[in-house]
Parts: sequence; structure tokens; C-alpha cells
Amino acid sequence: MIPTRALFSQPARVILFTRAGCGLCDTAKRAVLQLHQRRPFDYSELDIMTPANKAWKDVYEFDVPVLHVESGNAASGALEPKKLFHRFTEQEVESLVDEAEKI
Repeated sequence: MIPTRALFSQPARVILFTRAGCGLCDTAKRAVLQLHQRRPFDYSELDIMTPANKAWKDVYEFDVPVLHVESGNAASGALEPKKLFHRFTEQEVESLVDEAEKI
């Protein structure tokens, strides 16, 4: 039997850029976590307001929530992440995760 590409694929990496007290961020987090319960992917949250994340605050201060979805495959590490801004659905996140895992 010849191994398929699926055997070598890695879960997508998903990063939610957020801040405390952000209602849109809470809604976005719920959408991502609902999907995460159904399928595996590497998920993390990054609070742009912490001093260590000043570089991200400079980029996304007026845009949170922002979601980055990247391929988990090392060979595709040079690709720009796919991004969703402000309001997005679980289905939109799932589409980007699917796309990232095909790379």
C-alpha cells in the first residue's frame, strides 16, 4: 500500500488575535472553539494588549478579532497565513482550515 498525502499532513495552525473586553473577540472565539471541538488543529490566542505583543498591537489594534490560519506542514512555512477579520463564522474558519491542511 502506498501512503497517501493525508498520512503526512499536519493540522492547521490557527491564531486568534484578541483583547480583553472585546465583544466581537468573544463571538469569534466561540466560532473557533466550536470548530475545534469537531476537528483537531493547533489553536492559540494572542492578546495584543500585553506588552510582549506590542508588535501585533501595532498591526491589529483597530482590527481585532483577527484570525490567522496557516498550514501545519513545514514545507509550506514560507506562505502567508490566510486571514479573517472582525466578523466570521465557524464555516468560514473551517474553509480556511481545510485549505491550509491541503497544502
